[in-house]
Amino acid sequence: MSLSAKIAHNTAIQIISKIISTILGLVAVAIITRYIGTSGFGQYTTIITFISFFAIIADLGLTLVTVRMISDPGINENKILNNLLSLRLVSALFFLGLAPLFVIFFPYSTTIKTGIFISALSFIFIALNQILIGLFQKKLKMLSASIAEVVGRVILVAGTILAVFYGFGLTGVLWATVLASLFTFLINISFSKKFVKLKLEFNWLIWQEIIKKTWPLAVTIFFNLIYLKTDTIILSLFKNEDAVGLYGVAYKIIDVLITVPFIFAGIILPFLTASWLSKDKDRFFKMLQKSFDFVMVLAIPLIIGTQFVSANIVALVAGPEFIAAGKILQVLIIAMGAIFISCTLSHAIIAIDRQKETIKMYVFTSITSVIGYLILIPNFSYFGAAWITVYSELLMCLVAIYYLKKYAGFLPSFKIAGKSLLASLAMALVLFMCYKLQTISWGLLPLLGIAGITYITFLYLLGGIKKEYLNLFKKTTDGL
Repeated sequence: MSLSAKIAHNTAIQIISKIISTILGLVAVAIITRYIGTSGFGQYTTIITFISFFAIIADLGLTLVTVRMISDPGINENKILNNLLSLRLVSALFFLGLAPLFVIFFPYSTTIKTGIFISALSFIFIALNQILIGLFQKKLKMLSASIAEVVGRVILVAGTILAVFYGFGLTGVLWATVLASLFTFLINISFSKKFVKLKLEFNWLIWQEIIKKTWPLAVTIFFNLIYLKTDTIILSLFKNEDAVGLYGVAYKIIDVLITVPFIFAGIILPFLTASWLSKDKDRFFKMLQKSFDFVMVLAIPLIIGTQFVSANIVALVAGPEFIAAGKILQVLIIAMGAIFISCTLSHAIIAIDRQKETIKMYVFTSITSVIGYLILIPNFSYFGAAWITVYSELLMCLVAIYYLKKYAGFLPSFKIAGKSLLASLAMALVLFMCYKLQTISWGLLPLLGIAGITYITFLYLLGGIKKEYLNLFKKTTDGL
């Protein structure tokens, strides 16, 4: 199997498993939202967002640097991975241990403060999982990680159902997430034994080398965290739990969608790194352009199509009580499109080891975003938060393009993106006609089916789907 086919094969495995795990995750969300309502989901959103601050800081850039470090030729993969895992455990215990202490100083209810303590346990297992996933990405053996994720989601759904059945409330739901994260980690540990002998190692010289590589990422992640998560925290301080719940549902849908570019970027990172280190710029450019085309073909129709079906999506995911979140989703979906692009390009910046250069722009984006949140959220609630999120993601998208041009000489072609836009506009026209002609409310699935067929047909006619991609897809699926 060729390298392109291997990448496509692993991407297909992850996408299929991600579809399954996403459906299971959305089932869990649907159960939770209908059980605890907008106010309760506002509490849930505040808990997860607050603990995420400390979890992301605890990452220290280790998740992204894992693939890069174990992809370097001539290294002792086992020793590096063991030290990465050990450093990850120490950082997770330290930073996640701070969360229950810091929350004491916030004007939150006892339910939220207790929930943050419980969720800290879940995020410890998630943190360790991310190092193991880096191993599977490098080995192009993502089936192992995919099985673990799906099993974890099954446990999450089962645990959530039991929490509802026995009336354990929000606390019971949070314990279900802890159990799901634990089992996912244990399964990943089991699969990793095929490739490495994992144990905790504390080699200070290796830790110094790891920190030397990760500190620019850690700084950028910290400032990225500020403009990504402070919207919900500020919203929770200025507005009521219902507002946070509505915003949380819209953001949850965005979180589901952006897993696709992160999966794909994670898979191509070791090959972009290898191409750059071997000074094969032509291969580097071709891989990056194809990756860029891929995310654009997905992002553009999602942005345009969501403007027509946002209310249907929210009603399906969270129930009619959350229908107002549809308008929020129409705004946040624009930010999602920018994330699709910036995720792919920022991984390329990591591959060329230029992440340090982007720090100042992360600082600028974070400062201006927080100022924007503080100005707009008190006056415009979740819409103010959503539009500032769009601003920050679009800015970082442009930053990624600029730095790749400056340090790698790469400027993406928008030829396929233009064809995707035309196909998406045709899709939008068909959706508009559907709404004009309907006499009763259409269900979401028929609308998505019509939209998908229209988009793919026009994209193919416009030459946006090349025959070589169809052949590659056939080879990929033949191996599944």
